[in-house]
Amino acid sequence: MCGIVGLFIKDPKLEPQLGAMLAEMLDVMCSRGPDSAGFAVYGAGADGTVKLTLRGPAGSDFAAIGTALGYPATTRDTHAVLTVPTADEAAARAAIAARFPQISVVGAGSRMELYKEVGLPADVAKRFKLETMSGTHAIGHTRMATESAVTTDGAHPFSTGPDQCLVHNGSLSNHAGLRRRLEREGLTLTTENDSEVAAAYLTYRMKQGDTLGEALEHSLGDLDGFYTFVVGTESGFGVLRDPIACKPAVMAETDEYVAFGSEYRALAGLPGIENARVWEPEPARVYFWDRAA
Repeated sequence: MCGIVGLFIKDPKLEPQLGAMLAEMLDVMCSRGPDSAGFAVYGAGADGTVKLTLRGPAGSDFAAIGTALGYPATTRDTHAVLTVPTADEAAARAAIAARFPQISVVGAGSRMELYKEVGLPADVAKRFKLETMSGTHAIGHTRMATESAVTTDGAHPFSTGPDQCLVHNGSLSNHAGLRRRLEREGLTLTTENDSEVAAAYLTYRMKQGDTLGEALEHSLGDLDGFYTFVVGTESGFGVLRDPIACKPAVMAETDEYVAFGSEYRALAGLPGIENARVWEPEPARVYFWDRAA
């Protein structure tokens, strides 16, 4: 049992409140996942640059790492965001792996920043100062580990492509075979978590030319098991439940935002929720919003 949440801001006036709204939603979902938590926020970006979200041991001197590599770094507890020219991304990744092997790159994109840690969701949000973050959309997860150890590597979101990440409540039964197929296609998976396989599958589909909505449609035929996904891309926000839909889910939409929660109480504190259209997403139906639409 885990908790997943998501927000897609339609009214730019709410963008400065995105982090504070998501932090409250994660806190409410603590009972569904007290072991670890994580979130991805799509904030401001600059043309021609990519943000590399780094994770390291407690006390890592990310400022010194940034100076050594020649790129600015913004530190948030055990994570930091290194902003590099897009043309330098491969070289920066190689330099990090060679010179700072204790540092992992957990996400990359023009706008996405990704943070996750072991601990109560409210504590994780405070450590990374989620309440201060602004942006257009965000997703989050609270984990109750049932099939693997409680580690930061096992925490969600999982990101396997630029500006793309996924949170998942459920379990995939065909993840081992799908993992082998995706690795043959050149994708790199770093954990044994089935949710990372789902993220990589969507990355693969979008590399083939799918939109996020189309990739989610294809997943209905290729993924076995029970699942609810909330997915983010640079401009989009998608939701999908498997055909049986045994995992709880609720959505709300107003003129200002679209919100998702595993339970309604995660949405109850949102502004204007009393006037929202609230519904349970249907099984095997893709829900998708895009900033470019």
